[in-house]
Amino acid sequence: MIRKHFAGFAASALALAVSAQAFAGTVTTDGADIVIKTKGGLEVGTTDKQFAFKVGGRLQADYSTFDGFYTVNGDKADAAYFRRAFLEIGGVAFTHWKYQFNYDFSHNAGSADDGYWDEASIQYSGFNPINIKMGRFDPDFGLEKATSSKWVTAQERTAAYDLVDWTNAHQNGLGIQVNGTFGPTLYGSAGLHAKDQNDEDGNSVKQMNLRGVFAPLNTAGNVLHLGVNYAKRNLDDTALDTRIRSRLGMRGVSTAGGNDAGTNGNRLVLAGANNQPVGSYDDDTAWGLEAAWAMGPLSIQGEYIKRDLDAADAAYQDIEAKGYYGQIAYTITGEARDYKLGRFDSIKPSNKQIGAWEVFYRYDYLEGEHDVVGLTPTSAVEAKVHNIGLNWYANENVKLSGVYVKTAVDNAVNSNAAGDDDGDGLVFRAQYAF
Repeated sequence: MIRKHFAGFAASALALAVSAQAFAGTVTTDGADIVIKTKGGLEVGTTDKQFAFKVGGRLQADYSTFDGFYTVNGDKADAAYFRRAFLEIGGVAFTHWKYQFNYDFSHNAGSADDGYWDEASIQYSGFNPINIKMGRFDPDFGLEKATSSKWVTAQERTAAYDLVDWTNAHQNGLGIQVNGTFGPTLYGSAGLHAKDQNDEDGNSVKQMNLRGVFAPLNTAGNVLHLGVNYAKRNLDDTALDTRIRSRLGMRGVSTAGGNDAGTNGNRLVLAGANNQPVGSYDDDTAWGLEAAWAMGPLSIQGEYIKRDLDAADAAYQDIEAKGYYGQIAYTITGEARDYKLGRFDSIKPSNKQIGAWEVFYRYDYLEGEHDVVGLTPTSAVEAKVHNIGLNWYANENVKLSGVYVKTAVDNAVNSNAAGDDDGDGLVFRAQYAF
């Protein structure tokens, strides 16, 4: 029923956007003037900035092919799926109240039968420069996560995030966050979230997130960014899946919606086990460091992540994991990547005929340590992922990209039947964002 209502709304919004093309300039009313903009979606607002709304969205269609460790039998498999299919509605009411509703029709982050509320939030900005945000939204953790999925450099964010997948995902819960800027160079946020995972008494798991950013240089093509992150959740009296798993940059191995490799898809297990009983673990903490530098069309960035899951019972062992990535990107056509305090943004082509062309390389490293069956407690499962890619920003709405992914693993307990400890893959994406 929800999908039907949204489909009707999407069609109405599309018709309104098309019909709005016939209008230009300012539409006057008996109150404040109304300005309608149709470039990059439909945006309507009053000239006094008290009220506004915008209808937008993004469509990401992916195709990937892969072999080696990425499949159970080592043979080649492929996948074709919508990575994201968002309808986004946001706006301002009475100057200081902001709202954002993002619904994902792709099912990729939901289930095979349901869509997915990526965000449904209200924010009060009357205490400028401090904001208070409430509702469903992702916790603040990491530079790549702060950057929109539309404008991250590689198709998939760093595999190092798989070590701490709970830190920057709302998991169908709700939260409250205080964030703001302090002068032109400092950004900070503090959030408290209730996840949809419960303890044995029915109390939701609570999670705290802190993030701070110092960016003494923060304009496009002239960026120096330093950040720190901390997240903690308490798992007392909670049965849980402690597995740390990674697709190693290849989403097509296993997707929630669309075609994937099915039972032949292979995800690396770095640590942990499923169905751990109540009382086995308690505190789960994660730290993160982030840094970036950009000069003109060149940008360099990286993050380091460490996780500790403490055992509450002597029968279980602490789980430790760490990882990092380093990335270098260069826009061949000379454009600089936009930057807003705390995150990178889009590349806007300066030449409308040829668009903007960007090349990049990213190296991901992951390590997990635990008494997984088949390993001694001191053994560490390791993974290394190389990503080499090309992005074409045909215009401000269309982005076409391709990446070659090469992975190598050590001490994997779930090596495939062929005994492969490495794998190769290609991922292609067509994106339209408005």
